[in-house]
Amino acid sequence: MILEMLKRSTLGIAFGAIATFIVLTIMKLNAWEASVSEIWLHMGASMFLGVYFGISSLIFGNSGNHLIKKSISHFILTYIACLIIAGMAGWIPISGWSVLWFSVIFILMYVLYWFGWYLYFKREEEALNKYLQSNKDE
Repeated sequence: MILEMLKRSTLGIAFGAIATFIVLTIMKLNAWEASVSEIWLHMGASMFLGVYFGISSLIFGNSGNHLIKKSISHFILTYIACLIIAGMAGWIPISGWSVLWFSVIFILMYVLYWFGWYLYFKREEEALNKYLQSNKDE
């Protein structure tokens, strides 16, 4: 379990670093300037988010809990982690309207993402069942 957490954390750090590199490339192409401390702060926040997402995916592992229970747990933990990291990094101001808009956008994105993966795995399940059924008849 610890080895799996380290592996997923490393992948999360890599994704956070890649995201930062993409943003830095866009900044360079548009001749936008940023200080080293700003880049350090945002890169650190991206990598922390990557570590969080890498580890939080373990929630959907092979435990006996229902998908809805796992999804609600993941949603709450992800909302809190994203709000804290985004607030500390200065990505959103910590004020009533900003947090409200962040919450609305977060919920919409999470629901769309969740349904997208749900539909994907449902199609995979149907394809596997169809394949197994066709092999059973042979």
